[in-house]
Amino acid sequence: MLRGALFDMDGVIVDNRDAHLQAFAVFAERHGIPDFDSKSLLPFFGSTNAVIMGHLFGRDDLPADEVERLSQEKERIYRELYDPVMEPARGLVALLEALKKQGIRTAVGSSAPRVNVDFVLERCGIAPYFDAVASGSEIRHSKPDPEVYLLAARKLGIDPHDCVVFEDAFVGMEAARRAGAKVVALASTFSRTRIEACGDFDLLIDGFSDLSIAALTDLW
Repeated sequence: MLRGALFDMDGVIVDNRDAHLQAFAVFAERHGIPDFDSKSLLPFFGSTNAVIMGHLFGRDDLPADEVERLSQEKERIYRELYDPVMEPARGLVALLEALKKQGIRTAVGSSAPRVNVDFVLERCGIAPYFDAVASGSEIRHSKPDPEVYLLAARKLGIDPHDCVVFEDAFVGMEAARRAGAKVVALASTFSRTRIEACGDFDLLIDGFSDLSIAALTDLW
């Protein structure tokens, strides 16, 4: 039964795909990465920065401190670009209020560093709606490993099988499924057609305004 709702952040809580792509383009130019196409990173969306930086620099042996330094640089660029235009995804606040009224606990389960999660939740004014946060700063394994969603469910004190996960990325959908949760896919980062062809989900929506608590409880 539905007892917990776990939300990915990028592309779910906020529709920030383009802001991240722009930030990576600026970052790549600064570091002289040749022939960079920011959309080539879309398959890596939902992964931690360690995975993405390894791809960008063509190395899987970047020292942890170097990954952290590069990640902080890129995320500063992202926050500067996105801050002026940031807002919650359409229909999100209404859904969060409905979940709270039903006594359904909520958490963020994001591969993003905790500073980015706090940045989004605070600037959007939605931090009070969430009972817990599990971020990329706390996990060892990137999605599609289920670690971040298992951690989020554990912080809520709820069995993952009683949770629904909201995801936009394919690695995130896989992580949610491997955690044992129900999966609601959002057609934000990727098109409905591509998600229908490649995604692992129980319900596919265009946005939160299309969703009801009844539709979520019917997933069980």
